[in-house]
Parts: sequence; C-alpha cells; structure tokens
Amino acid sequence: MTIDLRDYEAGDPFDGHYKKKLKKLQDRLSRIHYAHIVHKRRAIILFEGWDAAGKGGIIQRLTAKWDPRYFEVWPISAPTPEEKARHFLWRFWRRLPSDHNIAIFDRSWYGRVLVERVEGYAIEAEWREGYAAINDFETQQVADGTTLIKIFVHTTQETQDARLKDRIEHPWKRWKTGLDDFRNRSKRAEYLDAMDDMFRKTDTDNAPWIVIDGNDKKAARIAALTVIADALERQVPMTPPELNPEVIEVAQKALGKLDLDD
Repeated sequence: MTIDLRDYEAGDPFDGHYKKKLKKLQDRLSRIHYAHIVHKRRAIILFEGWDAAGKGGIIQRLTAKWDPRYFEVWPISAPTPEEKARHFLWRFWRRLPSDHNIAIFDRSWYGRVLVERVEGYAIEAEWREGYAAINDFETQQVADGTTLIKIFVHTTQETQDARLKDRIEHPWKRWKTGLDDFRNRSKRAEYLDAMDDMFRKTDTDNAPWIVIDGNDKKAARIAALTVIADALERQVPMTPPELNPEVIEVAQKALGKLDLDD
C-alpha cells in the first residue's frame, strides 16, 4: 500500500508514564546495542522528515545509554566540492558502519530525491535515476548482513510553524533555525509531491519505510524507539557472552564468591 502522510497527523499525546516508559526502552536498547557489539553485527538507522519534526530529539534519546565507541551519528548537510565531483552515494559509502557498529544518519542519501530535486540542485535525469541507485544501494547493504531501518518523522504545517516560532523566540534555540527552514517551508507542496514519489518507489520489502507521527514529541519518541528496538532485536541474538572459566576463577580469588545465576 502507498504511504499517505495524512494518516500520521493525529498528534495523539503519549498515554502513560513517559519517563518510566522511556527509561525501560533505553535499558532495552542498551542491551540490544551490547548484543550488536558482542555478536559483531552492524546496522544503519536513517532519519528523514520535516525541519523541526523532532529527529534530533529522537536520536538523542535513542543513543542515551549506548557505548559511544560503537555508534556514529552522521549529520548530513550539503555535499562538499569533493563530494559533488563524485557519485552522490560516494559520501555515504564512506560512512557505512563496520562490524559491531551502528551508523545513524540525520538525513541521508534521500536528499537526492527530496531537497536536491525540489531546490534544483540535481537535474531531473539525476534525481529520477536516484531511485534505482538508492534501491540497489540499500539491497546491497541488507544482502551484506546490515540491518537497515528507515524512519520518516512527519508533522503538519501547524506543528512545524509552532516549533519554528519557538526556535526564533527562544534565545538558546535560535541556532537551530535559519533561512533554509523557511525556504523549505514555502515549498511544502513540492516536497509533498517528492515525498509521495519517494515512498512509492523506495518503500521496498528489503528496506521498508516507517513513518512516525511527530506532532506530539513524547509520543513520537516512544513510537520511534519502540520500532527501532523491535527491528534491531530481530536481527541479533539476544544471548550474553559466556564467561571464560579462567576469568571466573581469577575473579573469585580477587573478589570472593560471585553471583552468576543471571
């Protein structure tokens, strides 16, 4: 079925104890991250969505209890002159995760068929060819054993406007906005058309899109962390490593009796 963003605009508030649910999810995600490290699995989590949709807040809470040595957040902005001189996927190949690592993309290769299309940074032939290149790229990652999770955070125009206004009015949030936000806002209809094409052509069995209703921040964070935890957990054995008997023997001598039931 085609993804219709209008199905993700209810903005229902989170029903429950937010802090308790968040802590429980972060504890679960911590165990999942350790499982990826122990079993040398790799994963890619990419985020797309409107400006001020809440992607950064989700990423902050997603990684709050992760070992910083084994994940990387890549904030994707305009390509450098060196990157422009190469295939548009070149800069993403260079950022793919190694074994026991997770790469998080705050915006991604979908810029080719979104911002580059709408703003005219790519000619029509380039962005049209981008769909096939993206699907091939993602198929390769999944076939190579990488877990790929694609999250799109959606908000209504009203929600976005309220958040942009807050960024302008709050002195310590002003750095988060600029002219690009308002230029993009003025082209919402064009972006919606581009998003519709993107979903139709890149929502595949190998790499499906997951849309999050971002109109309530707390509900969006819980929903996003839940689907990410579920997707990561399906692809990694959730079994802790066995202790080396020699380590146990040395530890007992140094520390006394150990409780190893768990």
